[in-house]
Amino acid sequence: MRMMTCNVRFSAATDGDDSWPYRKALCFDVIRSRAPDVVGFQEVMHDQLVELREAFPDYDWAGMTRSPGSRDVPNAIFYRREAFALVSAGGYWLSETPHVPGSSSWASADVRLANWVVLEDRSTGRELRVVNTHLDHVSQPARENQARLIAEDARAFPDAYAQVLTGDMNCDGRNAAIRILKEAGWRDSYEAVHGAGDPGPTYHEFRGPAHRSELGKIDWVFVRGAVRVLDAEIITDSRNGRYPSGGRYPSDHYFVSAEIELAAS
Repeated sequence: MRMMTCNVRFSAATDGDDSWPYRKALCFDVIRSRAPDVVGFQEVMHDQLVELREAFPDYDWAGMTRSPGSRDVPNAIFYRREAFALVSAGGYWLSETPHVPGSSSWASADVRLANWVVLEDRSTGRELRVVNTHLDHVSQPARENQARLIAEDARAFPDAYAQVLTGDMNCDGRNAAIRILKEAGWRDSYEAVHGAGDPGPTYHEFRGPAHRSELGKIDWVFVRGAVRVLDAEIITDSRNGRYPSGGRYPSDHYFVSAEIELAAS
């Protein structure tokens, strides 16, 4: 089964020719081209959620709104209806009061949350838990504490229980937040296939390989428990093909995918 993490860049951003209306069709096409079974989205506003549901009618979805009164579902999870039955779904805020809607802590620049679903693989009857999140982009204490909450949540399940964590972590593998996740048993799917070296930035400001940054891969698909990783890809597609000299990209982030299978626990 194929997992994807996709930061689609929120539709209210003033991005000129790269604004959502001009790239959404490309965004949908790139996602369809990989035929994912599960997609963890980030930065989804209500209008984007409506359009994603229309673009992917074979998928069901789950996710909490950002805060009371909001209709934005920034960390929506889509899953292929034919492949999975929903067992349960929920989420929590990445704060000192994770049960309080819209809460934030540790000087987090934005309200951050994690959504999760437990899915039953219709072909095998095995369960898979998928968590989708977006760590803070400013506060390092927030990133570390947000990672700790996700780590604590994962540890509530048996070590062999199959889990996937997708998300924009706003930090690369050198950051303590990633170390916290790995120490809790989360394994990077890209590293499992391609080795430990950082492949370079996944945030590129709509510039593709022309973007220069000291920050490496910040978009992640982690696995935990009885999950085997078969393949992993940083998806660099644009309107003019891969690694063009110019052209339009589906987002200001590269999407990341991982092909996995559920092993016997």
